[in-house]
Amino acid sequence: MQILFVHQNYPAQFGHIAEYLAVHKGHRCTFVSELPGSSDGPVERIQYRRIGGATKHSHYCARTFENTIAHTHGVYEALKARPDLRPDLIVGHSGFGSTMFLRELYDCPIINYFEYFYRSRNSDMDFRPDFPPQEIDRLRARARNAMILLDFDNCDLGYSPTRWQRDRFPRLYHDKLRVIFDGIDTNLWQAQPGMPRRIGDRSFPDDVRIVTYATRGMESMRGFDIFMKMAKRLCDRRKDAVFLIAGQDRGCYGGDHKVTGQPSFKEWVLSQDDYDLSRFVFLGLVPPPTLAHLFSITDLHVYLTVPFVLSWSLMNALSCGATVLASDTAPVREMIEHERNGLLQDFFDVEGFVEAADRVLDDPAAFRHLGAAGARLIREHYSLDVCLPQMLQLYEDSLVR
Repeated sequence: MQILFVHQNYPAQFGHIAEYLAVHKGHRCTFVSELPGSSDGPVERIQYRRIGGATKHSHYCARTFENTIAHTHGVYEALKARPDLRPDLIVGHSGFGSTMFLRELYDCPIINYFEYFYRSRNSDMDFRPDFPPQEIDRLRARARNAMILLDFDNCDLGYSPTRWQRDRFPRLYHDKLRVIFDGIDTNLWQAQPGMPRRIGDRSFPDDVRIVTYATRGMESMRGFDIFMKMAKRLCDRRKDAVFLIAGQDRGCYGGDHKVTGQPSFKEWVLSQDDYDLSRFVFLGLVPPPTLAHLFSITDLHVYLTVPFVLSWSLMNALSCGATVLASDTAPVREMIEHERNGLLQDFFDVEGFVEAADRVLDDPAAFRHLGAAGARLIREHYSLDVCLPQMLQLYEDSLVR
């Protein structure tokens, strides 16, 4: 069987599935993305180039749709130039809109990955009153769903990674949607007992308490400023804590500069208080094995998010057996039950975060049962061993519709 995967990036959510199907099931798997193509390895990669796209003259609310059309057309032309490809199944990421035109090339089922449906109220946009959206951004949120809705009409089946994310979509389309998580590789993301408490050229004695925070980009959506306020108070309260922060000084979702007036949210946050930066280690973007090691040596991992797409970093930290203190927001509550497999605290309650963190750091061993329960949750419900058969069943079901 030939399976075509479509995503702007590689490997994204599909690379591990494509490789598994090619290596273990003997299927011909092809992955089309914006990254350079390659015929090496079990999965052939084809590069596409956007055709057109939004400009500064485009209406602000229409730019997302124009850009998704540019991706869609680029995918279409790249694959039209490969008549040898005759897929039996297409799997793509909705929102990028890159599978829609493929109905004109192929007569086969299409499965779309539906990650998020944008809403202007009771959502990520209005969760933080200190970072209010502009009126034009609320209008844009409604327009951003245009390609997603077209993808619902175009696909045969779809899936979302969590129940909370699935429930964001209109009920009209729920009959097409299943809840299937991407799958955590528990061979990589697992506890590493006895590993040295060392990151890079820094070593940390056993009597030093390690607090970690991980994010793609330091921004308000992921509560970086809340974390730093908490860390500042912990620094003032105790001298044995250090803070290791993995992630880049960039905005993945944008908008913070409209409130801060500065391009760097990290620098803006640091300018708001007097931080002892000798107690903070900014690691930048780290490779997965290093991040797994970080989660294994931490005494407390802090995860914050507004109601938005759940971060892989939370799932990876749980899988590694870290004691997790997280924001009590809807997507997090789907994974963490307070005092069963982690700790929850109101997103805005900095003092509450400080008190909870202080209790853990006073006696980390007393809270390690939470990390063990988190790792068990991932193994039993969200590991590749569990999720991959669900994904394969979805593929098979699409072929018999």
